[in-house]
Amino acid sequence: MSAPTLTGPRWVTVRQHRRVLWALPAAVAVSLAVFAAARWQSTGATTPYGSDPYGPLRDALGYGGLAALLLPLLVGAFVAGPMVARELESGTYRLALTQSSTPRAWLAAKITVAAVAVTACAVAFGLVHRFARTPLTTTYHYSWAEPGPYATLGTVLPAYCLLGVAVGAVVGQLVRRTVAAMAVAGLVTGLVMAVLGALRWSFLPARTVTGPLGNPYPYPPRDAFTTDFGLITASGGRVPDTACTRTDSLSGCPAELNVTGQYVDYHPYAHYWPTQSIETAVVLVLAALALWGAFAVLRARHP
Repeated sequence: MSAPTLTGPRWVTVRQHRRVLWALPAAVAVSLAVFAAARWQSTGATTPYGSDPYGPLRDALGYGGLAALLLPLLVGAFVAGPMVARELESGTYRLALTQSSTPRAWLAAKITVAAVAVTACAVAFGLVHRFARTPLTTTYHYSWAEPGPYATLGTVLPAYCLLGVAVGAVVGQLVRRTVAAMAVAGLVTGLVMAVLGALRWSFLPARTVTGPLGNPYPYPPRDAFTTDFGLITASGGRVPDTACTRTDSLSGCPAELNVTGQYVDYHPYAHYWPTQSIETAVVLVLAALALWGAFAVLRARHP
């Protein structure tokens, strides 16, 4: 973290925040130890018939993936507060401007150090997660479409981390109060993640498998992510699964509905990387716009 090639504002930024920067690889190391222990326990355990030998590993990956989703929010809050707003609030940034450093170089150093550190951490955490999930790839106990695995196994998490850096840089300058800037940056980053998370499975059209009315439902491929299911009428319309009273023959439907079959909408695993690519591109565009806004605010305050 204190490489001799770092000079000027970047070196100062690393020195100022070295404890937090060292905390990032420490967090990755802890996650590796936890996942490795859970994987060893799952693959080496002897369990009673009918129990789930992969339970500890699945739980660890689930909680770890959800924890990873907090990283962009924490990054945005940290960049907005301690890295930018605190110096503007206290006036210590003026010291940097007296050391042959321009306002642009001062802000660029903050953004560069944060972006490199957090991107490396996000990529490393993704590799750890991918290593830990190997025993689950052939089981029903692990879904690549769940929010945690979806983000950590692809390019979305590093992209959201870069968005957090950019949002933090612009919010820190606009708010200029440490605690308030942290809250606003975390909220904005989280809101973007929530909106895109709700929209991601509409980026590509879902596939549909149908079958006659009966038991069981028509099944999509084993590794598919089911998004919707229900009943089909003779006219091709769709009605909820709860519209009929489910008997043993699954035929307890009112005659006026004229139900003739069942359907399941799903995304195959082949949609994973295209969906990742689309969402990553959208996030990076938003990050670029936020970054442009950060330097625009800087130019307005320090022409």
